[in-house]
Amino acid sequence: MKDLIAVFGRIGLLSFGGPAAQIALMHQELVDKRGWLTEPQFLRALSFCMLLPGPEAMQLATYAGWKRAGVIGGLIGGGLFVLPGAIVIAALALLYGAYGNLAVVQALFLGVKATVIVIVIAALIKIAGRALVSRAHLLIAAAAFVALFFFAVPFPVVVLVAGLAGAVMRHDQSATEPAPGGGLRSALRVLVVGGALWAAPVVAVAWAGSAFLLDIAAFFSLMAVVTFGGAYAVLAYMTQEVVFSYGWLTTPQMMDALGLAETTPGPLILVTQFVAMVAGLAQGGTGVALAAGALTLWVTFLPCFIWIFAGAPLIDWLDGRPRLRAALAGITAAVVGVIANLSLWFALHVVFGTVTRLQSGVISMVLPDLSSLQPLAIGLTGLAAVLLLRLQWPLWRVLPLVALTAWGLTFGLAAL
Repeated sequence: MKDLIAVFGRIGLLSFGGPAAQIALMHQELVDKRGWLTEPQFLRALSFCMLLPGPEAMQLATYAGWKRAGVIGGLIGGGLFVLPGAIVIAALALLYGAYGNLAVVQALFLGVKATVIVIVIAALIKIAGRALVSRAHLLIAAAAFVALFFFAVPFPVVVLVAGLAGAVMRHDQSATEPAPGGGLRSALRVLVVGGALWAAPVVAVAWAGSAFLLDIAAFFSLMAVVTFGGAYAVLAYMTQEVVFSYGWLTTPQMMDALGLAETTPGPLILVTQFVAMVAGLAQGGTGVALAAGALTLWVTFLPCFIWIFAGAPLIDWLDGRPRLRAALAGITAAVVGVIANLSLWFALHVVFGTVTRLQSGVISMVLPDLSSLQPLAIGLTGLAAVLLLRLQWPLWRVLPLVALTAWGLTFGLAAL
């Protein structure tokens, strides 16, 4: 247990840079250094986690802990992967509530947002190379982008249709001998117990009569089951709901939330905690914000433990079901279109000062005011692209550098 806590605590503290960097760090620690997982075990587990809703890197840490020491090990692995970032996000949300409108903070955030544009585009390129393995998958990705950007189709609908399309158009006709499903009874027991634990705080806030916390619990519980492809894939849908449906945050606040989540260790989906806490500050102060943040963490990450504890023993069984594999591959292909939509949405809001939503019949899309183009944002994005993609600098160096550059140029130009 001491080794588990030490290793996964170090992984949690160093897990900057998104899923790719986090997975590489875990491979180094768990496969190369300690041999806790073999290479085939690591790759099979990673493929399984990428098919689940939620952050795949956190689920991989949970699986590695489970493989090493059962349920207790899984709780240690997944919990320590999330805990450091959750503590930092809580502190940042409270500070943001007090100082978020200061000019200095906004100037720094411009650099963070410019860097995030590059990060999201890099994620799009990596996932596209892995997911678009056929023309059918390319069509699914394109259709997902069109549905989201031009027609604002709800993300869960896109996921469902993509899964059905993948199953129908599957090109992989091979079938392996299904592994025995001996863990089905155990998986059912985990789902029942885990589902009861997941629902407990939702029932509690409903009984207490807190409409805001009940909305928080219900909305982020939904997020936990539709976040296929990680946080990038669901951010556009989450923003649409948080900003336009609930009115908890403004669009600039939502963009700041993503930028802050990128600066902390742990999964990017911790942005949900930040959103809930900022909304809680507006609703009732620090106490409500802390309650909203804790509730969001519970309903967001408890399902990840449930999926792993229930499904990890069935990984070999899943590999013997080609139709199911094809459906999940269709969902993964749709994620490419979803991230493309997010990339464009985010870039427009950073590069242009004014962006409006065009609503005409079934068409619903965002359009920038060309006169509000911000050259400084374009320059900062270019700088981030050179440092991250050309020079291959690590994210923890690029983010503060671009943020400080934005701060210096903003106040330097203002002085002129």
